[in-house]
Amino acid sequence: MRTQPAMPTPSVPPLVHDGEAALVAAAKAGDREAFSELVRRYERKIFRLAQNITRHPEDAEDVMQDAFLKAYQHLDGFNGDSRFYTWLVRITVNQALMKLRKRRANHFSLDQPVAAGEDDLVPREIQDWAPSPEHRYAQSELRDILGAALKQLDPAYRIVFWLRDVEEVSTEETARLLGLSIPGVKARLSRARFRLRNILNQFFAPGSDAFGQSLVASR
Repeated sequence: MRTQPAMPTPSVPPLVHDGEAALVAAAKAGDREAFSELVRRYERKIFRLAQNITRHPEDAEDVMQDAFLKAYQHLDGFNGDSRFYTWLVRITVNQALMKLRKRRANHFSLDQPVAAGEDDLVPREIQDWAPSPEHRYAQSELRDILGAALKQLDPAYRIVFWLRDVEEVSTEETARLLGLSIPGVKARLSRARFRLRNILNQFFAPGSDAFGQSLVASR
């Protein structure tokens, strides 16, 4: 009976930091460069998130730095039950809301009901935007238009919209982060989408020159 030759043992390739999970694992093991790569990967998105909550670039910069510092200090507490980026968004939102409370510049509460008028009437079902606004307005001029439109939203609507439709945080997680009920998140998201569409119509309606004027103003 012939003996089968032993199969060669495949060599294990070195760890390549091409994915989030690998970077987090390496950072937990003490690789500072891996954490620096996570910072480089997400700092622009985290800054935009912080700025959309605080509406102040200096405060957004502070929030971003504090969020990355806390993430680094508590990296061992990240158990991987969600994406690292989702965990980082959670830290950023908490830091940004804390900054708002300390600054006391925005006198609004995410818990208080928003007055509903005739302009608040929206259909029960509003179709999700596809692709997401961040992808749809990938070009810089269109991002400027979306940014200008977002500024016109009530902060309570703007934060919910940014978390759900831009950062793609789940409804449940958004509710937990902001201390809202799930129906409350859904209602505010629906109103935010409805109002944004009304605002954006002025830029994209046939025959409207608002789009060109906006591009000139943004340069």
